[in-house]
Amino acid sequence: MDAQKSSNLFYQSRARRPEVDRADGIYIWAKNGTRFIDGSSGAMVSNIGHSNPNVLAAMKTQMDSATFAYRLHFENEPAEQLATVIAGKMPAGLNRVFFVSGGSEAVESCVKFARQWAVAAGQESRWKVISRFPSYHGSTLGALALTGYGPLKDAFAPLFKDMPKIPAPTCYLDRDNLNDEERGLKYAEMLREEIIAQGPETVLAFAMEPVGGASTGALVAPDSYYGRVREICDEFGVLLIMDEVMSGVGRTGTFMASEHWDVRADLYAVSKGFAAGYAPLGAMIADQGMVETVLDAGGFAHGHTYAGNPLACSAGLAVLNEIDRLNLMGNAQRMGDVLMGGLNELMSRYEFIGDVRGKGLLTAFEMVSDRETMAPLPKDLNAYNRFVDICYDRGLITYSRRTRGGVDGDHFLICPPMIVAEEQISEILNILDDSLTAFARDAGLEE
Repeated sequence: MDAQKSSNLFYQSRARRPEVDRADGIYIWAKNGTRFIDGSSGAMVSNIGHSNPNVLAAMKTQMDSATFAYRLHFENEPAEQLATVIAGKMPAGLNRVFFVSGGSEAVESCVKFARQWAVAAGQESRWKVISRFPSYHGSTLGALALTGYGPLKDAFAPLFKDMPKIPAPTCYLDRDNLNDEERGLKYAEMLREEIIAQGPETVLAFAMEPVGGASTGALVAPDSYYGRVREICDEFGVLLIMDEVMSGVGRTGTFMASEHWDVRADLYAVSKGFAAGYAPLGAMIADQGMVETVLDAGGFAHGHTYAGNPLACSAGLAVLNEIDRLNLMGNAQRMGDVLMGGLNELMSRYEFIGDVRGKGLLTAFEMVSDRETMAPLPKDLNAYNRFVDICYDRGLITYSRRTRGGVDGDHFLICPPMIVAEEQISEILNILDDSLTAFARDAGLEE
């Protein structure tokens, strides 16, 4: 779109971008002819790439049949089939699926379901959901109560009841004599301490991203963290909610990222790559026994108009079929290793890259002013916006956030679609290299 052309739309700011023309694979073209590499899969959404013909064909077939059927009036085959496929990919007992339209709805559904289960199970005193800081769990008021990211929630604080927080396992910032295993256990024990401080009888659940999303930039805890968190939840009868909105459905190389640590949650929230940008779709995946308890008590008092929409579910079903057919989880593992290797090589050459992290094709790097102390770059450099623009001007789309609770720090998510090939990874890395050089020059960081 012409930057001078007026528009009745508004988003988060007055910033303008060119109008999209078409998209195919990992590429998107603007109407001015510029080609972009979708280096972040949008907002970590377009997991199988753009314009997949099999997904489009499945959606067209469903469009010729029915595009909407309200869940209180009809069941529909795509929703039934998709729920069955999902249940077959989850740990035993996690075989009940509740569809929504996005990640915020999925997280909020988990919280509301958990509370209704507690009431139905005679545990009405449990209502607190502990989460982490920093964290991001969605933009609705309930999800914001779990979120630890100041700029996105502080203005709305009077509108909701904020939930308790424990520190996210940002071990890369620690300067102590502990090894990785000990650090993981240290952060896990913070959950136990908080449950005791809050009163175990009042704590309903602990919500976490197994691999960090926008707020922490692909943060991965030490292996010891995950199993200990599960043990602590079991000790106090606290439900474990895995927010896999960004990390789930194959992006890290397993269907759910928590599989890397063989941890079973009680509730899962998924979205984003679930329908991979072809339709708005998300889901809560719940334990069958918990669902039966809620249904026996009168039903789940919650729902959305487009829950289980047949067109969206046909897209989701086709996306999962493509992930299996093309072995995209295997490709995410292989290409993730290549990408991480390249990012680490860039880190070896640019002193202001302080950390590279991630799992599979959910990766990020963080800029700092001093690797020894991990002090962030000066805030007035506005690196998290400036570097994204430098990449964009060179035809690469990246995704950034402020690392330290949304106030300081700069991290950049590099998460191309799971169909990415090695030569395309090289192209991404080359543009990043050129952009880092330009940023260093522009920001006065050259040595």
